[in-house]
Amino acid sequence: MTASLEVVETTVTARRPLDVAMTLHPLQRGKGDPCHRRAVDGSIWRTSVQPSGPVTYRLTQSDRHTVHCQAWGEGARELADGLNRLVGEQDECEDFAPEHPILAEAHRRFPHLRLGRTDRVLEALVPAILEQRVHGIAAFASWRRLVWKFGTPAPGPAPDGMRVPPTAHVWRRVPSWEFHRANVDPGRARTIVRCAQVADRLEKIVNLSPEEATRRLMSIPGVGIWTAAEVSQRALGDADALSVGDYHLASMVGWSLLGKPLDDAEMVAYLEPVRPHRYRAVRLLLVSGNAIKPKFGPRTPVVDHSWH
Repeated sequence: MTASLEVVETTVTARRPLDVAMTLHPLQRGKGDPCHRRAVDGSIWRTSVQPSGPVTYRLTQSDRHTVHCQAWGEGARELADGLNRLVGEQDECEDFAPEHPILAEAHRRFPHLRLGRTDRVLEALVPAILEQRVHGIAAFASWRRLVWKFGTPAPGPAPDGMRVPPTAHVWRRVPSWEFHRANVDPGRARTIVRCAQVADRLEKIVNLSPEEATRRLMSIPGVGIWTAAEVSQRALGDADALSVGDYHLASMVGWSLLGKPLDDAEMVAYLEPVRPHRYRAVRLLLVSGNAIKPKFGPRTPVVDHSWH
């Protein structure tokens, strides 16, 4: 860390209650994520690469309506300027009125659930690609290794071990053997490099409609509907981005709301009445503790691609 940088401080006063830790939780890639840390005092520390440069930021709440941000680094001012979007202050859910009693009760219990947006596409896209078709534990380990190897030290007084994720320029130049050592198969490695090569164009999708943004993402070979949804949830704050194709999601939705498993097509049809808030409905199931998926089979094995 570099503790001598000037701090940029910003405060957001929200109209409705919010919970920063809950809002930013989907951005964390496992407990050891070097770009995300929750301190013992409850503050959230994160790193990012803004167009203006790297940034470390610390978020705290004095009450349910107030978020204070301290940011360090070349991207500090730019991060602070987008703080209201990041913490979900602009998230609109007044038209969300689920009829299912479990969803309705969860919505009542968690009025502070907000869907934030980072406006940083590649930072959401690379981890999503790493998570394609593999166990989350393996994907998180790959992310940690690659960020440690190719990221940069977090600016400012960041907690020990925090790193800034690699830039598009760096991702484009990661050697194939380094992906291999990080347990990333050639297909996912090629997709990451391919996305990094058009990163400037991809970052502009934050100004498009969710539908057009999804189309642009899926025009890249190796980026399908699941990956596009994972990016839209985080970078665009898209409340309707349903992760179709997820290994567990359809079954979880079915067991939680109907007491039986669903496949992807059945889940899409069942959640149609809550459009354009299908992702919000899923998040409510998760944060409320009502997400259910009985274990009838063996745990998905963690595959090691790095040994051969």
